[in-house]
Amino acid sequence: MAELFDVSLSARDEAFTRDELKAAVADCDVFVPTVTDEIDADIINAAGDRLKLIANFGAGVDHIDLSAARAKGIMVSNTPGVFTEDTADMTMALILSVPRRLAEGEKLMRSGQWAGWAPSAMLGHRVGGKLLGIIGMGRIGLAVARRARAFGLSIHYHNRRRLPEAIEEELGASYHASVDTLLRISDVVTIHCPHTAETHEMVNAARIGAMKPTAYLINTARGEIVDEKALVAALQTGRIAGAGLDVYTHEPAVDPALLALDNVVLLPHLGSATIEGREASGEKVIANIRAWCDGHRPPDQVLEGWA
Repeated sequence: MAELFDVSLSARDEAFTRDELKAAVADCDVFVPTVTDEIDADIINAAGDRLKLIANFGAGVDHIDLSAARAKGIMVSNTPGVFTEDTADMTMALILSVPRRLAEGEKLMRSGQWAGWAPSAMLGHRVGGKLLGIIGMGRIGLAVARRARAFGLSIHYHNRRRLPEAIEEELGASYHASVDTLLRISDVVTIHCPHTAETHEMVNAARIGAMKPTAYLINTARGEIVDEKALVAALQTGRIAGAGLDVYTHEPAVDPALLALDNVVLLPHLGSATIEGREASGEKVIANIRAWCDGHRPPDQVLEGWA
């Protein structure tokens, strides 16, 4: 970017404060935020007249007030697709590690308390043969389904639109128009829908309460899609068997109650954390900016109904 444009870059690998965000948007043509930068209407209204493009570094744009940007004539672009395989890999890692209690086992080894193999020690649950419920069958959901099928899981999904028959046949996937039905029948539920007003706390107390007591919940999408307090309560009481989380409602803060639980695998938002993925995202940011500079619409412009 420094070779192509007149840039002002942050040398710190941490989120801007609100004052820093306002200062950054006040005098630029293009602003490049990340997922940790909350670009709400207040920030957008603080932007100078020069700002015409918010070129987001990342696929999700729930941290950007798209309506406020549109009202001010500011385009928004993102970087879809570059983290699909990385996030699907991390999801599959959680699907495998939570039922087999890998995090608990690793802690046991490091504590020096392992007494050796025993017939009933550290028993988990087999993954093969279980029913996997996927909420959101976009790029990442499909990538997870392909991985999960190789591990012998039965694929069931909920999506706003049903997949073409050919893809369902390829995956052996069954469609459920009701997310309630999917949650009720699944042994493992994994979330891959975007965070919007419609999906905010979609997995709520009632829906968690309807899950099997032997079920596991995996979330590598957005923390706000799950009612975190309801999830904690269900995990504490054994209402569900466990969870694997890479995202949280109030990142970077994590509910202390989650930290205290043994039946949860907690990761620090690692879904997209690969060198290859981050470099590819940066290349897409540059491509979007160059297209805009040349008078064209950015190839990854976010339009209404992006979710």
